Amino acid sequence: MMFGRSNRAYLWAFAAGINAALAAVSAKFFSSQLLKYGLVIFFNTMMWGCYVNSLKVLSSLQATVTNFAINFLSSGLAGFFLFQEPLPSQWFAGAILIIAGVFILRKSNIEHKPCQD
Repeated sequence: MMFGRSNRAYLWAFAAGINAALAAVSAKFFSSQLLKYGLVIFFNTMMWGCYVNSLKVLSSLQATVTNFAINFLSSGLAGFFLFQEPLPSQWFAGAILIIAGVFILRKSNIEHKPCQD
């Protein structure tokens, strides 16, 4: 099997971070208030669903840090590519430290929750 339960849970946390970033991009990208709020609510609902699925296997620390890291990175990159916002060298240094922290946390000996399905 290519993906174990833990890897799938990290994919859920990854998807939660992407959906959170999409909610933020939607709030800036669209001028129609109805479309803007509709997409923000949609992406936040998707984010919470993905986050809850990641919490079924991961500790809250692992799920939250992964969600935050992906949200931070994808929001910053979306700002750079979509809105021409500058990304200073400190942002890249922070991004590297965040990624390193996520990998360290992923390899840590935090016990995974038993399957509740």
